[in-house]
Amino acid sequence: MKYILVTGGVISGIGKGIIASSVGTILKSCGLHVTAIKIDPYINIDAGTFSPYEHGEVFVLDDGGEVDLDLGNYERFLDIRLTKDNNLTTGKIYQSVINKERRGDYLGKTVQVVPHITDAIQEWVMKQARISVDDDGVEPQVCVIELGGTVGDIESMPFIEAFRQFQFKVKKENFCNIHVSLVPQPNTTGEQKTKPTQNSVRELRGLGLSPDLIMCRCSSPLETSVKEKISMFCHVEPTQVICVRDVSSVYRVPLLLEDQGVVSYFCQRLSLPIEVRPRKMLTKWKEMADRSARLLEHVSIALVGKYTKLSDSYTSVIKALEHSALAVNHKLEVKYIDSADLEATTLQDEPVKYHEAWQRLCSSHGVLVPGGFGVRGTEGKILAINWARKQNKPFLGVCLGMQLAVCDSSGDTVIDMPEHNPGQMGGTMRLGKRRTIFKSSTSVLKKLYGGVEYVDERHRHRFEVNPELTHHFEEKGFQFVGQDVEGERMEVIELEDHCYFVGVQYHPEFTSRPIKPSPPYFGLLLAAAGKLQSYLAKGCRLSPRDTYSDRSGSSSPEADMSELRFPSLSLD
Repeated sequence: MKYILVTGGVISGIGKGIIASSVGTILKSCGLHVTAIKIDPYINIDAGTFSPYEHGEVFVLDDGGEVDLDLGNYERFLDIRLTKDNNLTTGKIYQSVINKERRGDYLGKTVQVVPHITDAIQEWVMKQARISVDDDGVEPQVCVIELGGTVGDIESMPFIEAFRQFQFKVKKENFCNIHVSLVPQPNTTGEQKTKPTQNSVRELRGLGLSPDLIMCRCSSPLETSVKEKISMFCHVEPTQVICVRDVSSVYRVPLLLEDQGVVSYFCQRLSLPIEVRPRKMLTKWKEMADRSARLLEHVSIALVGKYTKLSDSYTSVIKALEHSALAVNHKLEVKYIDSADLEATTLQDEPVKYHEAWQRLCSSHGVLVPGGFGVRGTEGKILAINWARKQNKPFLGVCLGMQLAVCDSSGDTVIDMPEHNPGQMGGTMRLGKRRTIFKSSTSVLKKLYGGVEYVDERHRHRFEVNPELTHHFEEKGFQFVGQDVEGERMEVIELEDHCYFVGVQYHPEFTSRPIKPSPPYFGLLLAAAGKLQSYLAKGCRLSPRDTYSDRSGSSSPEADMSELRFPSLSLD
């Protein structure tokens, strides 16, 4: 097993997650099996109780794990399925050590940060690194570990110490450290400054870790003299200083690293069993990056939510929209609308904000109401849904958005679920992968999924539509086309005589991939671009030259990634 540790310096949010994902992607493109672990030094057990304004969205895994959004990046980039133990927090480590102490596992010894906490961290990483994350069940060969926060933070000290010990436990040829740092370029001088990187690397080396690669985040390409200066003061070769400049699309980051010889370095440093050959998977990334830069037609989607001040609150939703927009050959414009701005109280207090919000909604090609919690802003969401329904605008409601679509037509129809424990917040929802059975052969969503009888999608909700009132909704034109396995829970709704009005109780954005867009989002973008009816009329297949798959001829977004070449839909 080879371990690649990604640390960060100078500032948080520097892009460690994208860089870790990109490193995994280029290694996977070389035929290696890659897994990923994210370490978050906060004391929370998991991300389930966070406000989206704290760390961005809460990403949900197949096993119901509520985790950091970086695990979503790993899944999308590497096309893997992770588990909740791939997200390690201080809370989880201390909880496991304290449980052992209560059981008497330490035989009366004093339990300390070193060695007990640091040993627990190392054991967790070694155990989790060997668990398969691919469909073929093969044990991974490389584990990319991202350490959250910034080097020097008090809360990350036990983890740094654990990896200082770890590098000797697994031997030098099996462990390497990438340090991501910032090279600022103040407008006053226009000069790239290396001092923050020097200080950050000095601090890391003082804690016992010496970086093998220094990845410099910068706004423009790194000058040769700057590279040489970092090399001299940070104890690395100039070839080990990698420029990660700002790029137009995250799809370009793996290509950027590949161009600077990162694969060759890993081959030599970690003795990786790979050949130097053309890499099919990276070719797809280049196609995606080139196509996203060439798109001319625009499609705008109004995202009506309550956490719109921070785009990270809806990371997976935005990615799912981008994947689908790319598949329909349109450049995506997301119009963020705070749902509270659509309400009558805003008209009284801030009329300009109210009219601007409605103008953004009315000028959009489609409407999306994503999941959320709490009462604030629900009235505005219902008003947006009502407008989309009456104006025959493409609409997708996810989780709370689906429940409010039903409330819009029928009032108070959402009930608490039996699983919900009102006395405790964390981990008490309906979480993880659940099966939805399609009940209608004419369902638009069933066709978009490729005509399958059922789908397995991820859930995260405390409330559900009252199943006793289904006949009442059906009188209003709603069709409950998807239910759970027992037939007790309403999972998918569609509205008759509408261009595209779909609500899903699950979160399809969590399983969307760059080359396999999520069908509910794909349908929304097709409808918003005016191509849905043409796509359905062709049996959800495209012309031979535009298919997703080289051999099967199927245009289903669920096609096997290994056979995909990216589509260029031409449906007009």
